[in-house]
Amino acid sequence: MPDAALSAVALAAPAAEPLRAVALAGPTASGKSALAMAAAARWPVEIVSVDSAQIYRGLDIGTAKPDAADRAAVPHHLIDILEPTEAYSAARFVADARQRIAEINARGRTALLVGGTMLYFKALIEGLDRMPAADPAVRAAIDARAATVGWPALHAELARVDPVTAARLPPTDAQRIQRALEVWAVSGQPLSQFHGQDRAPGLALPLLALEPVSRAWLHLRIAQRFDAMLAAGLVDEVRGLRARADLQPELPALRCVGYRQAWAALEAGDLAPLREQGLAATRQLAKRQLTWLRSMARQVIACDAPQAEAAGLAALADLLALQGSA
Repeated sequence: MPDAALSAVALAAPAAEPLRAVALAGPTASGKSALAMAAAARWPVEIVSVDSAQIYRGLDIGTAKPDAADRAAVPHHLIDILEPTEAYSAARFVADARQRIAEINARGRTALLVGGTMLYFKALIEGLDRMPAADPAVRAAIDARAATVGWPALHAELARVDPVTAARLPPTDAQRIQRALEVWAVSGQPLSQFHGQDRAPGLALPLLALEPVSRAWLHLRIAQRFDAMLAAGLVDEVRGLRARADLQPELPALRCVGYRQAWAALEAGDLAPLREQGLAATRQLAKRQLTWLRSMARQVIACDAPQAEAAGLAALADLLALQGSA
């Protein structure tokens, strides 16, 4: 991001009460957590997780959740705030993140928002379309119908009432199909009609992105991390989740990459394909994350370059200095 653009971002907050927050994003396995911890060792920051999986209690290994030592050394927020049975949304994330940023700033510290859920970053920075609120009863009814006829049938139903949204969703994307049908049921209007209209304002946060020059480097890192998760007991973690009577594989928490593949492998009684399936799904996730990032205004650091952490810290120092935080 050009210096002038960064200055404009820094000046966008109210002068009497400047916003002290920086966003650090990147695809999975790009080194975000290590850079965030290195930053916390140098400056008075607290970390706000921007991760749609780390919010869930009991999903630890497969989400690469920070360990007890890191969480004791540096305050972390929006981790372990929900049970896997509970739903979460970009709108709720925005509300929670805004509250945490305000609280961190009130303590005289800077919020460092770190993660790979790009929808959350985009919603926080660019603002949200004003959508109808979630309706638990409507969602329950949609889930009950899906259990009977399947999500592809509900996707076909969505195509009749909201062809624009249906065209961009695969027939198995239960979470988004459910939300689109919920919006239709609650408002009588298609979800696509709400996009771009009367958006809630976003926060003017500078965004630092860790992006690889070499896709092969990232794929190697993904493989190393997934192998470490398997060695740390990912399968046993998922086996424990499957033993809970209140959890089903259709829940958003259990559709997370790694958990979905491990659950299916245990269901089939065959763990042999798990590694390759998990790697393929994680590589696809990283590809989607990079696509999201490239649509956003950001300053890029090559995470696979020599001295990448030093370059990242230097960039963060500049961003923090613009906000008077370094």
